[in-house]
Amino acid sequence: MTRSERITFPGHSGDMLAARLDLPAGPPLGYALFAHCFSCSMNVLAASRVSQGLVDEGFAVLRFDFTGLGASEGDFENTNFSSNVQDLVAAANWLTETYGRVDVLIGHSLGGAACIVAANQLPMVKAVATIGAPSDAGHVLNQISDHLGTIEDIGSADVKLAGRSFTILKQFVDDVRDAKVCHAASTLRRPLLVLHSPLDEVVGIENASGLFVAARHPKSFVSLDDADHLLTQPEDAAHASRVIAAWAETYIDVAAEAPPKAPTGSVRVKETGQGNYANFVVTDDHVLRADEPLNHGGLNTGPAPYDYLCAALGACTSMTIRMYAERKDWPVQSIRVDVRHDRSEQADETGRKADIFTRDLKIEGPLEADQLERLKEIADKCPVHRTLHAVSTIETRLSSNS
Repeated sequence: MTRSERITFPGHSGDMLAARLDLPAGPPLGYALFAHCFSCSMNVLAASRVSQGLVDEGFAVLRFDFTGLGASEGDFENTNFSSNVQDLVAAANWLTETYGRVDVLIGHSLGGAACIVAANQLPMVKAVATIGAPSDAGHVLNQISDHLGTIEDIGSADVKLAGRSFTILKQFVDDVRDAKVCHAASTLRRPLLVLHSPLDEVVGIENASGLFVAARHPKSFVSLDDADHLLTQPEDAAHASRVIAAWAETYIDVAAEAPPKAPTGSVRVKETGQGNYANFVVTDDHVLRADEPLNHGGLNTGPAPYDYLCAALGACTSMTIRMYAERKDWPVQSIRVDVRHDRSEQADETGRKADIFTRDLKIEGPLEADQLERLKEIADKCPVHRTLHAVSTIETRLSSNS
């Protein structure tokens, strides 16, 4: 089952940018970063549908709102093409710091041009794909052509784009005119995929030709034959995502190994191939992940080992209380167990600091005080509690088995 996380991270100016990370059901084949079109948001159809299509193909996709747009902080009037590029760099750095990699930049319309320019600042990126992107960032000025005289004369103008009002400053106009997208494409030194519709009435097909000619090999062009600029037809977005996924797999390393099979009755732990400490934790029927947090050198892709130990104690405690309450026919409505692991500040005579598990119980229901006290006593009788409280024997051996 796929899943999504809503996150924030600081953009180019320190304003917090709203983002969404969509993750596939299993380990991602790779990590993609999606940039939306001019004055749009991460929820525009082209961004949301292509992102979901890539997730269905096994990729993790981060999409975000540029500064001053959507749910992100900041003032749009103080942004420009260069600030969008720097927001992309900030997003790529966040993805790398958090998940260890960013493999593909994907941009729609002006977001595609920004991806080409940003890639030259992101050596970890392995490939770039654009959808309906202009070969000249100044192309966006066509959308505000009626206001350019006012902007040149007084320094700003209020314009309507897609039904919303925006203040456009002269610095924005000057910045997009100075952007050198084709030059960036010529120095990209990464595979470039250009997707464009010959029917695009917003960014003409000649822009795809400009980017393709400027770029060096490896480069590819795919015609989105019947699509409009915003990919409003679901089948066009689905086609684009399938093409990008198949093309990208050629140029990226698989982000992680496939989960291993566990021997019957055992738990198998095996490294995922991501970061230093990420592991699969596999039982007969389930695949989990374990890792260390970022401040301990991990990628935080799963709970740490002691978190799993706390989870085992908490789950066993809850189940044991529930079994006892059902046997007694006591009206327990819900059980919550919070478990924390610490170490004693004082060492014993051997120099060892004792492990301390603090367990907080919340048991809801119309129970008498003596019933609650009895359930607290029952918590100490759960099997994992007994295991942790007793002295265990662990036998370690080397195995040649698969």
